[in-house]
Amino acid sequence: MNSALLADLQARGLATGGDEPAAAPARRGGAGPSDHRALSLGGATVMVPVRPSAASPYRLRVVSDDLAAQPRALLLRAGEPVAEVELPRTPRFYALSTADGIPYPKIALLHARRVLASTVIQSCVRYSDPTRACQFCAIGTSLREGRTLARKTPAQLAEVAAAAVRLDGVEQLVLTTGTPATADRGAAHLAACAAAVRAAVPALPIQVQCEPPDDLGWFARLRAAGADTLGMHVEAVEPEVRAAVMPGKAEVPIARYLEAFAAAVRVFGRGQVSTYLIAGLGDRHSSLVEMAARLAAMGVYPFVVPFVPIAGTPMAERAAPAGDVMHALYADVARVIRAGGLSSGAMKAGCGKCGACSALSSYESAAEAAS
Repeated sequence: MNSALLADLQARGLATGGDEPAAAPARRGGAGPSDHRALSLGGATVMVPVRPSAASPYRLRVVSDDLAAQPRALLLRAGEPVAEVELPRTPRFYALSTADGIPYPKIALLHARRVLASTVIQSCVRYSDPTRACQFCAIGTSLREGRTLARKTPAQLAEVAAAAVRLDGVEQLVLTTGTPATADRGAAHLAACAAAVRAAVPALPIQVQCEPPDDLGWFARLRAAGADTLGMHVEAVEPEVRAAVMPGKAEVPIARYLEAFAAAVRVFGRGQVSTYLIAGLGDRHSSLVEMAARLAAMGVYPFVVPFVPIAGTPMAERAAPAGDVMHALYADVARVIRAGGLSSGAMKAGCGKCGACSALSSYESAAEAAS
């Protein structure tokens, strides 16, 4: 895979106005990779932001939209072909519903090609308060539009996970949560959901994601429930940036995250705890690299992704970071990941393992080849 092309594509996004394939429609709103389309490029499935037609030089020209075969398209840059991509088909499990009539896609969605994901609590204690809400978050959009449930039950998630594995070959599950007004930060419900899935699909690797709970003993309980890896997302690192773009979340200081990371690594092991670092929120390049190096030395995988402006959020008009900015950042972070003895490939489950929302894993390969 061409790392620089992928970095530029994910930074600039894919313009609307080209061919719109029938397969794999773009995801809109909600948690996770919102306003993205999945493409398979160079053997890897990536999530690419969807932009207004004037905002990106990249478009698709469908070559084959035969849903009986693998749909294919040419990726164009300024009208010139740069790569052929595959368009993932709509998952088979999307056609099913629970016994009480709830469509499976309201419970969990396919991310990339073989990663199932669900936001188990589709709300956040800060979301409705403009003075505390994360300015880039759209967790309430899919719920408001009736595309998901406010709270998924353990039984629902176990049923959908079993079907996704059976029908679509899903290889891992990511369970995340909005932050409720409880001291466990959603860990109790995550533990119940992980345990139900583990009972139904014993071999499916699971990542759970939440903010640091007040009682760090929750990490051992999550592990005992069946979680293989843990994600806790710092997102921004400089105090001024955190206060500006995530004022409520910034009330949890970086020092608390570092304390929680150390405790989590003791439970899950080196390389099985991860965090998001979002480039483009205002942090300097040096700050992101320094934090990534500190985390990697602790055994925490720093998953770097570009900021993606999402429609309907306060930061919808903010520009995403340029491709050359991401190229330099990926290269530096890949080197510190390598120095820390970590790799996305060694993770059992999670966003870093999937890697579809970032070009970081391709830079890891380059860093390994250069060492």
